[in-house]
Amino acid sequence: MLVASPFLLTTLAGLSTGVGGVLAVLVKPTERMLGFCAGFAGSVMLTVSLADLAPAAIGFYGAYLSPVGCGCAVAGLLGLGMLLALLLGRLLPDEETLARYVRGERAAAMRVALVTGVALLLHNLPEGVLTLFAGISDPQLGLRTALAIALHNIPEGLAVAVPFAYATGSRGKAVAAALCSGVAEPAGAVLAYLFLHNVFNPGFLNGTVVLVAGVMLWVAAAQLLPQALAGRYQKTGAFGLAAGCLVMLIGIAALP
Repeated sequence: MLVASPFLLTTLAGLSTGVGGVLAVLVKPTERMLGFCAGFAGSVMLTVSLADLAPAAIGFYGAYLSPVGCGCAVAGLLGLGMLLALLLGRLLPDEETLARYVRGERAAAMRVALVTGVALLLHNLPEGVLTLFAGISDPQLGLRTALAIALHNIPEGLAVAVPFAYATGSRGKAVAAALCSGVAEPAGAVLAYLFLHNVFNPGFLNGTVVLVAGVMLWVAAAQLLPQALAGRYQKTGAFGLAAGCLVMLIGIAALP
């Protein structure tokens, strides 16, 4: 039987993206805010990937592989994640297609919202697995893990909700989109408990996490940061980039 408390912690941690969604819609979404958010989201993904996920994987694989082998393993997984992101991007509708459903000048924002949402959804799947298994093995560790992930998820929800609200003009839909990106955490936890608990091991989790880090690196470099630094509000996008980096570094240091 699924353990109730760890699953509850995982669910609450995942749905904290909705808090970011609520924060995003307290003010009217504008083109300037969209630029800030794109920079913020891109910086969050870069910082989490390069300052948290990749170093943790290097530390793990370094205990089993030579330095060169460890570097090649992590770089290979990151590269595979980038390739996966490229392929997923081609499956999502382009701006021309989206312009049929939203006003033309807002199609780019909808594209950003979709790409960001998919990347964070993939990122949240292994987080849900980690929170659930941490809670099962040690309730105190599970609580600390859930708190750390919940606080990290708030800016992620913000990153999804702002472009969605700008594109659709609906604040309610923006909050719902942010919540949907967080639902992946309890969903990932359930799938892992049902199908992976017999084969689950740290190597599997680390590999998955690095793969998703590659997805986020590609989305940040190919979609979010170019969006933030283009147009009339380049400085605002740069401020968003700086803010995202600082916020996530504080979170990584305070709640490892």
